[in-house]
Amino acid sequence: MRVVIAEDLFLLRDGLIRTLQDHGCEVVAAVDNSPELLRALRELEPDVAVVDIRLPPGFTDEGLQAALAARRERPGMPVLILSQYVDQLYAHELLAADQGAIGYLLKDRVTHTAQFIDALRTVASGGTVMDPQVITKLLARSDARGTTSDLTPREHDVLKLMAEGRSNAAIMNTLHISESAVAKHTASIFAKLHIDPSADDNRRVLAVLAYLKR
Repeated sequence: MRVVIAEDLFLLRDGLIRTLQDHGCEVVAAVDNSPELLRALRELEPDVAVVDIRLPPGFTDEGLQAALAARRERPGMPVLILSQYVDQLYAHELLAADQGAIGYLLKDRVTHTAQFIDALRTVASGGTVMDPQVITKLLARSDARGTTSDLTPREHDVLKLMAEGRSNAAIMNTLHISESAVAKHTASIFAKLHIDPSADDNRRVLAVLAYLKR
């Protein structure tokens, strides 16, 4: 797996490089500012990028904007945001395209290496991984109108695993059901929660929000 890292803190950047290399990843670029990040994403086309939101020169949202620009040029390019901040607008902007291959983790809540590597692989394979605190921040934007009490026990199981950031493949393996069964349960969850296709919101995340509100 070829990875680009964007992190302005040297010690954290160096630690990420070592961790990824120890787990068989090839770090093709490790940068500390947004112009170099955008250049690396365009020229190197990595399998996944690990990006801090706030990068030089302005330390506002330069990392995020570089990632979004790269995803507009290469739709669905996997990006894992690794930040110390929870920002509703940032999370929603990442999810708005509904293309998957997105993650948003909080630095101080990544408690072990396996958690980080699993999240990175999920994002690289097209899945979505969101820290529960980030999902909670999205509650204000949720327009899910149904109730999880309408779900079957199996649909609750599927939704619980969605809330843990599991991909469809991981849900399939955990519950020992087929890929088509996962798709069927997911479609039923969306229908029961009255979450219609939308250009503005990721239906999977809205379903998770409904789960968190119960």
